[in-house]
Amino acid sequence: MQKVAAFIRKHGLIGREDTVVVAVSGGPDSLALLHYLSGCRDEFRVRLVAASVDHGLRGEESRKDRDYVEDICEQLSIPFEPITLDVGLHKQEEGIGTQEAARDLRYEALARVMQKYNADSLALGHHGDDQIETLFMQLVRGATPQSATGIPVTRTFAGGRIIRPFLPLTKNEIEAYCEENRITPRYDSSNEDTAYTRNAFRHHMLPFLKRQNPKLHEHIQAYSERSREDEAFLGERAEELLEDVEFYENGAGFFIKSFKRHPIALQRRAFHLILNYLYNDQVEDITYIHEDLFLRLMDGGRVNSSLDFPKGLIITKAYDRVTFTWVRREQDSAPLSELYPDSHLTLWDGAQISAESTSEVKDTSLYEFTCDRAHVKFPLIVRTRQYGDRMKPSGMKGTKKIKDIFIDQKIPAAERDRWPIVTDSDGVILWIPGLKKGAVELNSDSLVRLKYNRSGRRSGNA
Repeated sequence: MQKVAAFIRKHGLIGREDTVVVAVSGGPDSLALLHYLSGCRDEFRVRLVAASVDHGLRGEESRKDRDYVEDICEQLSIPFEPITLDVGLHKQEEGIGTQEAARDLRYEALARVMQKYNADSLALGHHGDDQIETLFMQLVRGATPQSATGIPVTRTFAGGRIIRPFLPLTKNEIEAYCEENRITPRYDSSNEDTAYTRNAFRHHMLPFLKRQNPKLHEHIQAYSERSREDEAFLGERAEELLEDVEFYENGAGFFIKSFKRHPIALQRRAFHLILNYLYNDQVEDITYIHEDLFLRLMDGGRVNSSLDFPKGLIITKAYDRVTFTWVRREQDSAPLSELYPDSHLTLWDGAQISAESTSEVKDTSLYEFTCDRAHVKFPLIVRTRQYGDRMKPSGMKGTKKIKDIFIDQKIPAAERDRWPIVTDSDGVILWIPGLKKGAVELNSDSLVRLKYNRSGRRSGNA
């Protein structure tokens, strides 16, 4: 097991006087890991805790596995934490698959054990064959380079981190270690069921690949580590692109010219960072196909075009701008809001409109508008556009369609239905904040100055 010791030193996986929780199923991988770390206790002055999970899926068989682990922990004088889960109930409540439900509950339970013991690490028994399976599964699913990097050696978890000391080993080496040290593992019968994707890869693909190269696990591990280092660097560079991206309540947007100043490799990664934000890191359904569609959208010659992405996300190109917005359901329509003098409103996108009494006209910006109480009927109404809307812009003799104003100002189609419009109580459109002011009379000292503040909208890499 010299390879494991060297691997631990190389990656700094265990420090002196660390507390390490070991997840132990009773199988050869986790029992060998527990036995190995138990032998390192004096060298590292490490405190070990074993946690064993019964997922409630295999009845008496899984309960016996847990009891068996408890007996071994007693022999090794290692504290034991039994965990019992109801994966079937969680699967039904959340409408997810068995493997996903089991993983969710397992990691939640192990996090609680970590916190109970204020542990530094959670040690898992993944090995080199698992690494090969994982990487090829990611590639077959159409993963992008950023996500096809295999199993990480370590990652943050529950106030500490997850560590995987056995990644340099093969399954055969672990079984040989068990035999040499008279460890008698228990075997999970479900591991033979090739209905599970991982099992199918393990039984059908892995033997062929290892016949081609018996040291494949070493090459794949080296590839995984280098890929993660490269992706970490490119990810940091891609964060710089987000300075030009505006994030708001219902999506995000950016100008194509500024985005495309950067190399294509960073554009791809910035695209995925935007999606991570919008999907709250739940991006399993996104593949390189979506990435290619996005890049073609930006390069396309059409002024207005859009893409439908999973879970109702719409990506729209309008003139020189790309926006990401969620499909708006009827019940999500922006409400009508009343605005009185000396009050303010927070709008549906986080922006604000305020109204303050004044005796002076100082609205030099399109984000400010002054009206006269003697000629405008209060309360004012703040709403979104309606079919057939027209206004009389300041400086013009006639009226103009609101639709044409949006087109002239090159406002993306996806933003037009959410743009605020200010009218008086009779429905006369007075102001489109940031775009156009209406013609109004100002011949008294009883004025009201409106201000539109977009700062409440989320922007940058929020």
